[in-house]
Amino acid sequence: MADEHGGRRRVALPWAVRIPLCLLEAAIDASQRRDGSVNRSLFALFDRCAAANPRPDAAGVSSRDVTVDVSRGLRARVFTPPVEGRPLPVIVYFHGGGFSMFSAASRPFDAHCRNLCGGAGAVVVSVDYRLAPEHRFPAAYDDGEAVLRYLGASGLLPDEVDLSACFLAGDSAGGNIAHHVAQRWTASTAPPSENPVHLAGVILLEPFFGGEERTSAERALDGVAPVVNIRRSDRWWKAFLPEGADRNHPAVHVTGDAGPEPELTEAFPPAMVVVGGHDPLQDWGRRYACMLEQKGKAVRVVELPEAIHAFYLFPELAGDNRKLVDEIRAFVEESIIKGQVVH
Repeated sequence: MADEHGGRRRVALPWAVRIPLCLLEAAIDASQRRDGSVNRSLFALFDRCAAANPRPDAAGVSSRDVTVDVSRGLRARVFTPPVEGRPLPVIVYFHGGGFSMFSAASRPFDAHCRNLCGGAGAVVVSVDYRLAPEHRFPAAYDDGEAVLRYLGASGLLPDEVDLSACFLAGDSAGGNIAHHVAQRWTASTAPPSENPVHLAGVILLEPFFGGEERTSAERALDGVAPVVNIRRSDRWWKAFLPEGADRNHPAVHVTGDAGPEPELTEAFPPAMVVVGGHDPLQDWGRRYACMLEQKGKAVRVVELPEAIHAFYLFPELAGDNRKLVDEIRAFVEESIIKGQVVH
């Protein structure tokens, strides 16, 4: 991004977006320590939470909080749309935040999941996974699997929900979690035949992948695009990864060109990958999609040329948000139809 004098300039955004973005970046930088730890009391001053609301809103969406596992403090927020006389798919959602920030109750994620629930016509289970660095790799992946087991055994969801049409979704770090949970679930030696949850698809919104290499987009957009930069990303990875691991760890580098080839079974589901044109992570998202294609997996790449990282948390960016929800709904419906044909 260069101006007429050849200097770099920040991505142009409306003030209704730029002001909260500046506050978010300030909160991240003030609370994120060099060693990867987080000053949670300080970050909580910015991270305002929304209460679950069992009363349907204007779109008919209601929400409630459930405890999945008391021993590990694992919870989830369940959003339910109006029943339309058809089986409802379920989207298990993992929020972003560098593995170390935010929760399912954070207001932007509560609103995002509520919008996704109503727009996609699906029950959304937003996972309140444990955060790093108090809970490093693989805690978030373990929590994702635990939620899938719980859904299949608890009778938590309404009778109208079709657990054979389950989608894993997430943004940024949550997209990373969604991929790894899908990989684990479909590779399990204890077949999920004992569990009615069947993965029909994965939906990754600007997923947080990476490596020791700095990609062209990471270099070009560093300090120019909001939210994600090299310094913050490195600290998030330091907080999440095992002590001493570098960014070519399999949790980070999933494309196989700097480490072991990722093993995906035949049961790994179709994927939808959303790529933002102003997102420093865009090259990793495209590489991930290419890796899936090379392994014979069905993948749909949705390119949003003007999208910044975390655009879905800002309702003012209405055009990209409408397109996102429309694309997710279409992907869910098509994946269900194709899955029915296969079965």
